[in-house]
Amino acid sequence: MKVAVLDLNGKDTGRKADLSNDVFAIEPNNHAVYLDVKQYLANQRQGTHKSKERAEISGSTRKIKKQKGTGTARAGSIKSGVFRGGGRMFGPRPRNYSFKLNKNVKRLARKSAFTIKASEKSITVIEDFTFDTPKTKNFTAVLKALNLDSKKSLFVLGGSNNNVYLSSRNLKGSEVLIDSEISTYKILNANQVVLFESALKNIETNLSK
Repeated sequence: MKVAVLDLNGKDTGRKADLSNDVFAIEPNNHAVYLDVKQYLANQRQGTHKSKERAEISGSTRKIKKQKGTGTARAGSIKSGVFRGGGRMFGPRPRNYSFKLNKNVKRLARKSAFTIKASEKSITVIEDFTFDTPKTKNFTAVLKALNLDSKKSLFVLGGSNNNVYLSSRNLKGSEVLIDSEISTYKILNANQVVLFESALKNIETNLSK
């Protein structure tokens, strides 16, 4: 698949980038995509939720009423979850939500995500650029030139580019990542994926293994 290479002003450079069929034109595997997105979201959870159980509540340990003859249910402790102020029954406990996912499944999921974006014509290739100093207005100008100022966009760099990253950090609808940091979730969450030429080469090399 051939796509035009644009410059930072949104103009066609006259060159074409060849999107590898092994990465951008496979048969998408929806289950692999589901698993990879699920793992990403699970890893975002801190798992620090906790509520007090009856053993952790401060209160008397005496039996609050006699066992029989009251006409009501038995009760042995004021700290029971059935009473106001008692411990919570089956409450949340700290836990780790992360789970292991095979590397081949993750690779398949990312290729599937790129294929979906390519089929929707939601992938743009741009020649590598940088800014002299980090300025938000410089990055905003690039977004306007690419008609992305009102869309969620993901810019994928081929390597560290601190000025471009810092220039985008204040913009809510745009995110800049290095090619090694991309995830299936971030690819699918963006309306448009903008790949630097150097990033395209790295992605194809890494995902074609």
